[in-house]
Amino acid sequence: MLVSTSAVLLLGLLIWFLLRIRYLRWADALICGAFGFLLSRTVAAPFVQGLLDGVSGFLGLFRF
Repeated sequence: MLVSTSAVLLLGLLIWFLLRIRYLRWADALICGAFGFLLSRTVAAPFVQGLLDGVSGFLGLFRF
């Protein structure tokens, strides 16, 4: 849950930044959000969650 919240905040900030510099339009952001919402209801959701968990575990090994 903590990783999901962090990922949502990070992706939200990225979308906000892309909207701010006018690289991404509002319609694009809404389509991406709808796609993510619908993807979470498919059989691919456990694969995507496992992939995100693996990436976050890998990044957690780095010490800055």
